[in-house]
Amino acid sequence: MYAVIILHCSSPLLMQYGKVPMSEWWSADLLNALTRFGVPVFVMITGALLLPKEYEIGSFLKKRLGRVVVPFLFWSLVYVWYSWYNEEITFGGDAWANISQVLHLLKTGSSYHLWYVYMLIGLYFFIPVIGKFVRNASEKEIVYFLVIWIGVMLITQPYLSRFNPSVDMHYFAGFAGYLVLGYYLANKDFNIKYLRLWMCLLFLFSVALIAIGSRFLISYPKYPGTMLYEPVNPAVLLLAVSAFMLAKLTVAKMPPVVINVRDFAGKYNYGVYLAHALILYFLDDLFGVSYKLGLPILSIPLTALICFVISLILEWIVNKIPFVGKWISG
Repeated sequence: MYAVIILHCSSPLLMQYGKVPMSEWWSADLLNALTRFGVPVFVMITGALLLPKEYEIGSFLKKRLGRVVVPFLFWSLVYVWYSWYNEEITFGGDAWANISQVLHLLKTGSSYHLWYVYMLIGLYFFIPVIGKFVRNASEKEIVYFLVIWIGVMLITQPYLSRFNPSVDMHYFAGFAGYLVLGYYLANKDFNIKYLRLWMCLLFLFSVALIAIGSRFLISYPKYPGTMLYEPVNPAVLLLAVSAFMLAKLTVAKMPPVVINVRDFAGKYNYGVYLAHALILYFLDDLFGVSYKLGLPILSIPLTALICFVISLILEWIVNKIPFVGKWISG
């Protein structure tokens, strides 16, 4: 979650390419590349934790969607309010027109970061089906799915799309592959010597590929410079796999106080995701806390840390509201 917030703190500076000193832009680019694993690893963890279990479809959807959709709707309306407060939208005297505008924002997303929730809801509908497959599939069949998924990912990239045949392969596309990949990597024992070292090297290589590659893409106007930032992208896939495997292969010895803080933060993780964009807005608008605080290589992680802590405290407070708090806090 902290990685995702760093990513969002660095994005405004990345969009200032050519308008800020290159040393500052490179700092944002490096931090952005370092943290691009955040969303894919979120999905991989979801696959690792949910796919091994057998569910009754109705109870699964009721439990999971209830926990996701209610806080999402509440915070979506909060971001509608912020858009009105920031004069990005206006409401007139026609009540139905106002309602239609709000419903349109709920349909398309009232804040830039809420795309993740729309994607997650779609995955929840798919989990009972794909979970049945992976629990009964052989390793060869799971690897087959992943190979096809990676192949589809490759041929849909801008530079390779000319090799994409007119065969409909969208069944193997998108974030569903990360679900299966998370399940596979979590349950597979790899008997490879120095695997942790190899994963460290792969992580560093992926960071360099994303950071340096994005710089070259910006200079080549035929395709968008953000191609290597996309979550379903071979470079980000390598980064996510290496980050996931490093976490799996590392047994951290933490004192009890750190474990308690970790568990407390984990309890409100989804709520922090929903709230953090609003906190970033106000930190910048009211207090000038952003990448502009100082050297971006330091100010971006600091801003992200301040945002994380405030969002966590806010979610804890919201959770304490009688009757409705636990439903809307996330």
